[in-house]
Amino acid sequence: MRRALISDIHANLEGLQAVLEDIRVQHVDQIYCLGDIIGYGPNPCECLDLVIENCSLTILGTPDQAAMIDPDGFNPVALGAVYWTRDQLEKEIAQSEQGARRWDFIGELPTHQEEGDYLFVHGSPREPTNEYVFPEDVYNHTKLVSLFERVEQYCFQGHTHIPGVFTEDRDFISPEECDYQYRLGQSKIMVNVGSVGQPRDEDPRSCYVILDDMENLLTYRRVEYPCQQTADKIYKIPDLDDMLGNRLLTGR
Repeated sequence: MRRALISDIHANLEGLQAVLEDIRVQHVDQIYCLGDIIGYGPNPCECLDLVIENCSLTILGTPDQAAMIDPDGFNPVALGAVYWTRDQLEKEIAQSEQGARRWDFIGELPTHQEEGDYLFVHGSPREPTNEYVFPEDVYNHTKLVSLFERVEQYCFQGHTHIPGVFTEDRDFISPEECDYQYRLGQSKIMVNVGSVGQPRDEDPRSCYVILDDMENLLTYRRVEYPCQQTADKIYKIPDLDDMLGNRLLTGR
Protein backbone atom coordinates (compact mmCIF):
# COMPACT_ATOMS: atom_id res chain seq x y z
CA MET A 1 0.00 0.00 0.00
CA ARG A 2 1.05 3.56 -0.71
CA ARG A 3 -0.19 6.17 1.74
CA ALA A 4 0.21 9.92 1.45
CA LEU A 5 0.80 11.43 4.90
CA ILE A 6 -0.13 15.09 5.18
CA SER A 7 -0.20 17.36 8.23
CA ASP A 8 -0.47 20.94 9.45
CA ILE A 9 -2.68 22.34 6.71
CA HIS A 10 -3.70 25.31 8.85
CA ALA A 11 -6.60 26.45 6.69
CA ASN A 12 -4.31 27.05 3.71
CA LEU A 13 -6.59 26.14 0.81
CA GLU A 14 -4.10 26.86 -1.96
CA GLY A 15 -1.45 24.69 -0.31
CA LEU A 16 -3.88 21.82 0.27
CA GLN A 17 -5.24 21.95 -3.27
CA ALA A 18 -1.72 21.83 -4.71
CA VAL A 19 -0.75 18.89 -2.52
CA LEU A 20 -3.90 16.93 -3.36
CA GLU A 21 -3.23 17.54 -7.04
CA ASP A 22 0.32 16.22 -6.62
CA ILE A 23 -0.95 13.18 -4.70
CA ARG A 24 -3.34 12.31 -7.54
CA VAL A 25 -0.43 11.50 -9.86
CA GLN A 26 1.59 9.53 -7.27
CA HIS A 27 -0.49 6.32 -7.44
CA VAL A 28 -1.46 6.61 -3.78
CA ASP A 29 -4.05 4.27 -2.24
CA GLN A 30 -4.97 6.31 0.83
CA ILE A 31 -4.38 9.74 2.34
CA TYR A 32 -3.83 10.15 6.09
CA CYS A 33 -3.98 13.58 7.72
CA LEU A 34 -2.03 13.97 10.96
CA GLY A 35 -3.90 16.98 12.27
CA ASP A 36 -4.02 20.77 12.35
CA ILE A 37 -6.46 21.10 9.49
CA ILE A 38 -7.46 24.55 10.69
CA GLY A 39 -5.94 27.51 12.55
CA TYR A 40 -3.82 30.44 11.29
CA GLY A 41 -5.09 30.42 7.71
CA PRO A 42 -8.06 32.02 5.91
CA ASN A 43 -10.05 28.99 4.68
CA PRO A 44 -10.91 26.65 7.57
CA CYS A 45 -14.27 25.48 6.22
CA GLU A 46 -13.01 24.71 2.73
CA CYS A 47 -9.97 22.80 4.07
CA LEU A 48 -12.14 20.75 6.39
CA ASP A 49 -14.38 19.82 3.46
CA LEU A 50 -11.41 18.63 1.39
CA VAL A 51 -10.01 16.56 4.27
CA ILE A 52 -13.41 14.99 4.95
CA GLU A 53 -13.72 14.13 1.27
CA ASN A 54 -10.20 12.86 0.62
CA CYS A 55 -8.67 11.43 3.80
CA SER A 56 -9.17 7.86 5.02
CA LEU A 57 -7.79 8.76 8.46
CA THR A 58 -7.52 12.11 10.22
CA ILE A 59 -5.83 12.67 13.59
CA LEU A 60 -6.76 15.45 16.02
CA GLY A 61 -4.42 18.44 15.99
CA THR A 62 -3.96 21.29 18.45
CA PRO A 63 -5.99 24.07 16.72
CA ASP A 64 -8.58 21.46 15.77
CA GLN A 65 -9.03 20.71 19.48
CA ALA A 66 -8.88 24.40 20.41
CA ALA A 67 -11.81 25.14 18.12
CA MET A 68 -13.97 22.87 20.28
CA ILE A 69 -12.82 23.81 23.79
CA ASP A 70 -11.33 26.77 25.65
CA PRO A 71 -7.80 27.07 24.22
CA ASP A 72 -4.83 26.95 26.58
CA GLY A 73 -1.18 27.83 26.05
CA PHE A 74 -1.57 29.81 22.82
CA ASN A 75 0.31 33.05 22.15
CA PRO A 76 -1.82 36.13 21.34
CA VAL A 77 -1.44 35.75 17.56
CA ALA A 78 -2.43 32.08 17.62
CA LEU A 79 -5.24 32.75 20.08
CA GLY A 80 -6.73 35.41 17.84
CA ALA A 81 -6.65 32.95 14.94
CA VAL A 82 -8.34 30.26 17.07
CA TYR A 83 -11.24 32.56 17.98
CA TRP A 84 -11.67 33.78 14.40
CA THR A 85 -11.64 30.19 13.13
CA ARG A 86 -14.21 29.15 15.71
CA ASP A 87 -16.46 32.02 14.60
CA GLN A 88 -16.30 30.83 10.98
CA LEU A 89 -17.23 27.29 11.92
CA GLU A 90 -20.06 28.35 14.22
CA LYS A 91 -21.57 30.64 11.57
CA GLU A 92 -21.70 27.73 9.15
CA ILE A 93 -23.43 25.42 11.65
CA ALA A 94 -26.54 27.57 11.57
CA GLN A 95 -26.48 27.95 7.79
CA SER A 96 -26.02 24.43 6.43
CA GLU A 97 -25.90 20.71 7.14
CA GLN A 98 -22.28 20.73 6.00
CA GLY A 99 -21.49 23.20 8.77
CA ALA A 100 -22.81 20.77 11.37
CA ARG A 101 -20.98 17.92 9.67
CA ARG A 102 -17.65 19.77 10.00
CA TRP A 103 -18.23 20.37 13.70
CA ASP A 104 -19.12 16.72 14.30
CA PHE A 105 -16.10 15.59 12.30
CA ILE A 106 -13.67 17.57 14.48
CA GLY A 107 -15.34 16.37 17.66
CA GLU A 108 -14.90 12.72 16.69
CA LEU A 109 -11.24 12.83 15.64
CA PRO A 110 -8.93 10.30 17.34
CA THR A 111 -5.73 11.40 19.06
CA HIS A 112 -3.73 8.53 17.55
CA GLN A 113 -3.96 5.46 15.36
CA GLU A 114 -1.96 2.22 15.59
CA GLU A 115 -1.67 -0.03 12.54
CA GLY A 116 0.79 -2.88 13.06
CA ASP A 117 4.28 -1.37 13.29
CA TYR A 118 2.93 2.11 12.50
CA LEU A 119 1.83 4.75 15.01
CA PHE A 120 0.20 7.90 13.66
CA VAL A 121 -0.04 10.98 15.91
CA HIS A 122 0.00 14.74 15.63
CA GLY A 123 2.50 15.74 18.30
CA SER A 124 4.51 12.86 19.76
CA PRO A 125 4.16 9.21 20.80
CA ARG A 126 4.22 10.37 24.43
CA GLU A 127 1.63 13.14 24.14
CA PRO A 128 -0.08 12.66 20.80
CA THR A 129 -1.79 16.04 20.46
CA ASN A 130 0.34 18.74 22.07
CA GLU A 131 3.98 17.74 22.55
CA TYR A 132 6.59 19.16 20.18
CA VAL A 133 9.57 17.13 19.01
CA PHE A 134 12.14 19.51 17.52
CA PRO A 135 15.37 18.61 15.69
CA GLU A 136 17.41 19.95 18.62
CA ASP A 137 15.75 17.38 20.88
CA VAL A 138 18.35 14.90 19.66
CA TYR A 139 20.56 16.51 22.32
CA ASN A 140 17.98 15.77 25.02
CA HIS A 141 18.82 12.16 25.80
CA THR A 142 16.16 11.72 28.48
CA LYS A 143 13.38 13.01 26.24
CA LEU A 144 14.40 10.91 23.23
CA VAL A 145 14.64 7.73 25.32
CA SER A 146 11.18 8.38 26.78
CA LEU A 147 9.70 9.02 23.34
CA PHE A 148 11.19 5.94 21.71
CA GLU A 149 10.01 3.76 24.59
CA ARG A 150 6.51 4.47 23.30
CA VAL A 151 7.30 3.61 19.68
CA GLU A 152 6.80 0.00 18.58
CA GLN A 153 8.71 0.51 15.32
CA TYR A 154 7.71 3.59 13.31
CA CYS A 155 5.95 6.76 14.45
CA PHE A 156 4.64 9.40 12.03
CA GLN A 157 3.90 12.91 13.29
CA GLY A 158 3.74 16.62 12.51
CA HIS A 159 3.18 19.66 14.76
CA THR A 160 6.60 21.37 14.42
CA HIS A 161 6.26 21.92 10.65
CA ILE A 162 9.89 20.78 10.28
CA PRO A 163 10.23 17.59 8.20
CA GLY A 164 12.79 14.92 8.94
CA VAL A 165 13.57 11.55 10.48
CA PHE A 166 14.56 11.03 14.12
CA THR A 167 16.61 7.88 14.74
CA GLU A 168 16.90 5.97 17.99
CA ASP A 169 20.63 6.72 18.14
CA ARG A 170 19.77 10.43 18.47
CA ASP A 171 20.21 11.69 14.94
CA PHE A 172 17.92 13.96 12.93
CA ILE A 173 18.00 13.55 9.16
CA SER A 174 16.43 16.28 7.06
CA PRO A 175 14.86 15.46 3.67
CA GLU A 176 17.80 17.11 1.93
CA GLU A 177 20.30 14.96 3.82
CA CYS A 178 18.66 11.72 2.64
CA ASP A 179 17.92 12.97 -0.89
CA TYR A 180 14.20 13.04 -0.02
CA GLN A 181 14.01 9.26 0.48
CA TYR A 182 14.52 7.12 3.57
CA ARG A 183 14.50 3.32 3.67
CA LEU A 184 12.63 1.74 6.57
CA GLY A 185 14.73 -0.83 8.45
CA GLN A 186 14.76 -2.67 11.76
CA SER A 187 15.59 0.40 13.84
CA LYS A 188 12.91 2.53 15.43
CA ILE A 189 12.31 5.96 13.90
CA MET A 190 10.03 8.95 14.33
CA VAL A 191 9.11 10.70 11.09
CA ASN A 192 7.95 14.30 10.90
CA VAL A 193 6.05 14.56 7.63
CA GLY A 194 6.31 18.35 7.37
CA SER A 195 3.58 20.91 6.78
CA VAL A 196 1.17 21.45 3.91
CA GLY A 197 0.07 24.92 4.92
CA GLN A 198 2.79 26.58 6.98
CA PRO A 199 6.30 25.12 6.44
CA ARG A 200 8.92 26.31 8.93
CA ASP A 201 12.14 24.85 7.54
CA GLU A 202 12.93 27.94 5.41
CA ASP A 203 11.36 26.34 2.34
CA PRO A 204 7.94 27.87 1.57
CA ARG A 205 6.85 24.90 -0.55
CA SER A 206 4.27 22.53 0.92
CA CYS A 207 5.67 19.26 2.25
CA TYR A 208 4.23 15.77 2.69
CA VAL A 209 5.38 12.14 2.73
CA ILE A 210 4.54 9.04 0.72
CA LEU A 211 4.83 5.83 2.75
CA ASP A 212 5.28 2.76 0.53
CA ASP A 213 4.74 -0.52 2.41
CA MET A 214 5.93 -2.74 -0.42
CA GLU A 215 9.19 -0.88 -0.91
CA ASN A 216 9.68 -0.01 2.79
CA LEU A 217 10.36 3.49 1.58
CA LEU A 218 9.54 7.03 2.68
CA THR A 219 9.55 9.75 0.04
CA TYR A 220 9.34 13.43 0.86
CA ARG A 221 7.50 15.59 -1.66
CA ARG A 222 7.81 19.39 -1.93
CA VAL A 223 5.04 21.16 -3.82
CA GLU A 224 4.92 24.77 -4.95
CA TYR A 225 1.69 26.70 -4.48
CA PRO A 226 0.66 30.38 -4.80
CA CYS A 227 1.61 31.37 -1.26
CA GLN A 228 1.25 35.07 -2.03
CA GLN A 229 -2.41 34.46 -2.81
CA THR A 230 -2.93 32.83 0.60
CA ALA A 231 -0.99 35.60 2.34
CA ASP A 232 -3.11 38.27 0.64
CA LYS A 233 -6.26 36.61 1.99
CA ILE A 234 -4.80 36.72 5.51
CA TYR A 235 -3.90 40.42 5.18
CA LYS A 236 -7.55 41.20 4.42
CA ILE A 237 -8.82 39.58 7.63
CA PRO A 238 -8.34 41.95 10.61
CA ASP A 239 -8.49 39.15 13.19
CA LEU A 240 -5.56 37.31 11.56
CA ASP A 241 -2.17 38.88 12.24
CA ASP A 242 -0.15 39.88 9.15
CA MET A 243 2.72 37.79 10.50
CA LEU A 244 0.71 34.68 9.61
CA GLY A 245 0.79 35.75 5.99
CA ASN A 246 4.39 36.97 5.99
CA ARG A 247 5.78 33.66 7.24
CA LEU A 248 4.22 31.76 4.34
CA LEU A 249 6.43 33.66 1.91
CA THR A 250 9.68 32.65 3.64
CA GLY A 251 8.79 29.26 5.10
CA ARG A 252 9.70 30.31 8.65
